[in-house]
Amino acid sequence: MTKHPIHTGAVDWSGENPGIYLKEQPDGPWTGLMCFFRIVYSPYGLGNGIVVLDEPNTARGLPDVANFCISDNEELARYLVADFFSQFAAFRVSPGTSAISYLPATEVRREGDTRSTYREIVRSPDFEVVATWNGLGAPYAVDMPPEKGPTKKHEMYSVFLDAPDASVTINGRPLKGSVTTRNCADTVKSSAFLAFSESWMRTEA
Repeated sequence: MTKHPIHTGAVDWSGENPGIYLKEQPDGPWTGLMCFFRIVYSPYGLGNGIVVLDEPNTARGLPDVANFCISDNEELARYLVADFFSQFAAFRVSPGTSAISYLPATEVRREGDTRSTYREIVRSPDFEVVATWNGLGAPYAVDMPPEKGPTKKHEMYSVFLDAPDASVTINGRPLKGSVTTRNCADTVKSSAFLAFSESWMRTEA
């Protein structure tokens, strides 16, 4: 059957959604997680931010543990975490996802080049988070059907670039672990990636 060129489902959000997921042992738990977002459309408007789990396996947030989200649109951030990011495989199995503290952003900016090294820098009054992707590979397009995606009710389009090396720092201190692999729709991909032109469309009831 020929696919119709106009998707009939509602667009829930569109923008950018890079990530860096780290482990100390390939078969061990996630030891550091980061999910960045730069949203150009959502029911809650525009927004930028970063979710960081310094201790993914600890169900506590600030001030005890640096499991937090910095954003310039908290309503949007809470929506993305509740309805999307918390269902991503690495975050779904991490208790820290349920204990995220929300902080206001004072600065969000990017540096570098997507052909080599790229960086997102996010600041709040007390924290600076720097996410860096090194050795970026060639871009590839993704058309994720609902049954293979995390929510099971969205089709997702995006352009990905994988990185074999990446890091996340909080006030200069790196998250524990290193880049490993992740499962992605019956394939194995790097756990550090850029995701641009990403759109999530609901399937029809």
